[in-house]
Amino acid sequence: MIASIKSLAVLALAATAAQAAVVTYNWDLTYVNANPDGLFERRVIGVNNQFPVPSINVTLNDTLVINVVNKLNEPASLHSHGLFQTGNAQMDGPSMVTQCPIPVGANFTYTIPIEQHGTYWIHGHNKGHYVDGLRAPLIIHNPKEAYTYDEEHVIALADWYHREHEVMVEQYLSIFNPSGAEPVPESGLINQMQNAKFNFVAGKTYRLRIINMSALAMFHFHIDGHEIEIIEIDGIDVERKKVTSFPITAAQRYSVLVTAKTDAKTNYVLHADMDPSMFDVVPPELALNVTGTIVYNEAFSLAPEETSNWDEFNDADLVPLIPEAMSAPDQQFVLNAVFSVLNDYSNKAAFNDITYVMPKVPTLYTALTTGNLNSNPEVYGKYTHPMVVKHNEWIEIVINNDDPGNHPFHLHGHIFQIVGRSEGKYDPSVPYPGYFNTTNPARRDTVLVPSEQNVAIRFQANNPGVWLFHCHIEWHLQAGLATTIIEAPELMNDRLKIDPKHIDHCKALGIPYSGNAAGKEGLDLEGANVGPDPLPGTFTAKGIVALVFTIISALLGLATIIWYAREDDAVIAAQIAKAKAAEEEH
Repeated sequence: MIASIKSLAVLALAATAAQAAVVTYNWDLTYVNANPDGLFERRVIGVNNQFPVPSINVTLNDTLVINVVNKLNEPASLHSHGLFQTGNAQMDGPSMVTQCPIPVGANFTYTIPIEQHGTYWIHGHNKGHYVDGLRAPLIIHNPKEAYTYDEEHVIALADWYHREHEVMVEQYLSIFNPSGAEPVPESGLINQMQNAKFNFVAGKTYRLRIINMSALAMFHFHIDGHEIEIIEIDGIDVERKKVTSFPITAAQRYSVLVTAKTDAKTNYVLHADMDPSMFDVVPPELALNVTGTIVYNEAFSLAPEETSNWDEFNDADLVPLIPEAMSAPDQQFVLNAVFSVLNDYSNKAAFNDITYVMPKVPTLYTALTTGNLNSNPEVYGKYTHPMVVKHNEWIEIVINNDDPGNHPFHLHGHIFQIVGRSEGKYDPSVPYPGYFNTTNPARRDTVLVPSEQNVAIRFQANNPGVWLFHCHIEWHLQAGLATTIIEAPELMNDRLKIDPKHIDHCKALGIPYSGNAAGKEGLDLEGANVGPDPLPGTFTAKGIVALVFTIISALLGLATIIWYAREDDAVIAAQIAKAKAAEEEH
C-alpha cells in the first residue's frame, strides 16, 4: 500500500512537471468601503479596489508570481501561509523577519515555486492587516488527487470587527487592559459574507476546502443532514475519517468530502459555530451560530435547523496517506507560554519570560551578513527569542500553555508531526509522559494547545532559513507570543539570496539591512530594540491585575481630590472677591 502511494506520487510529479506554468496575479493593495456582515460599513483592505480578496489558484509545480503595489498609507507585506518556500525564505513575508515591508507607493514581486498541494491561504503579515481584510484562500491543485470528487467549494471562515485593527490593538495592549482581554468580534463570516450559498447537485461528491482566516475565533463545522469525511489537514492528505463535526482554530485548514443526497426535497443549513471559550465575554448581540446554505434548488424550503452537537475530536488521530516515521530528536526546546503584566505595565505575552520584539535589522539579513557569528544566538538579539538549529537535525518543541485560554501555534516553512499531548505542564527533567503513534504521526503546520496542557511537535530542519514560530491569534502575536528559528545558518549564504528590491525598501524606510539585531558589527547590541521584562518579585497574575487596578484607582482618586481641591479654591476665591467688593461699597 505504501509503495503504491509513493509510486502514484512519483507519477504525479512527472506528469505535472511538463505542465508547469507561471501563474501571475497583479495585486494593488487598496482601501475599500465594505459592510460584509450587513451591520456596519467601514474601511477595509482589499485588492484592486475589490473586497473580498479573490482566491488564488495554482497547480503543483507551477510558479506563483504576485506583483504587489502598496497603495495603503503604511508599509505592508504578504505571507503565503503554509508554503515551505524551500530555498526561498526571502519570499516568506513576515515583516522584519524575512524582509523589510513594502513602503507606501512601492512595488514588489513575490515569486514562489509551488512544491506542495492542498489548501492554504495568503494574508498580510505587517501590523495585523489581515484582521482588516487582507486575506484570501490559496488553493494548490494536484493533477493526481488522492481522492476522487466531482466538484469543490472553498469555505473561508473568519471573525469580523467593526473597528480597525490599529485602534483595537492599542486598546488591547494598554495599561487600562491589565487582564489582557482580547477584542471580541462583532460577527462571524463565511466567505466574507452572511449566509453564503453552496450549490449541490443530487448524487455528486463535493470537496469542501475549509479555512479559518480569523484573528481570534475558533469554529465548529458541520452540515445538517449530511455525513462528512476528513481527507486533508493543512495540506497533508489523510486517510478518510468520518465525523459529524470538528473544530477548526485560527489558521488551520481541512478538506472534507460530502456526497449530495439523491432525493433531496429541501435545502440544508451549513454550520460554523464560534466557540465561546475563545472570548473573555460573549456579548448578547454576538451570533455564535454562523451559517450558510447548501442549496439543491432555490425553490426548496429550508430543512429545520438541527441542534449543534460538537464531537470529541483529536486531530492527532488522523493518519497521513504518505507515512513519515518519528525520529529521535537531536534538540528539544521547551516553551512556556504565559501572559502577564510586565514592567511597562502592559499585558504582554511571552515564551519563557521573553516577549518578542522586532529587531532593527530583519533577522534573515542578520543571518546572511554576520559571517560565522550567524550560528551564535546572541547576534539576533534576546527579544527575537532565537533558536539556532543545525541542518537536518530533528527538532522537538514542547509548548506548555500556562494561560487560561487556548492557543493555535503555527510554524513557518515546515509541517510538523504532532507527537505528544498531555495535561498540565511538562517538566523537561523527566521523560515526556507519552508519545503518539511513532510510525506515522499526524502532520500539519498549525496546532491547538488547550489551556493548562502541553503539546509536543517534531520536525526536521531541512529548510535553511529564518522561520517564525508564533501563536496565530493575531492579538497574541502583537503581544509578543513568538520565537524565531534560525535554521542551518552554516548553509544560508550558499543557498539563499536577497532580492535587491528588498534592500531598496529597507533604504527607503531607513531600516538597516546588515549586521546584528542592532544594525552593528559583532556582538555589540547597544541600541537594539528591547522589550518589557517581567516585574520583579513573585506576583501572581491575579495579584498583578489587582495591583494595576489599585494603581489606576489611586490615580483616579488623586485626580478627584485635586479636582475637588481646585473647586474649593475657586469657591474660596469667589467668596474673598465678594467680601472685598462689599467692603469697597461701604
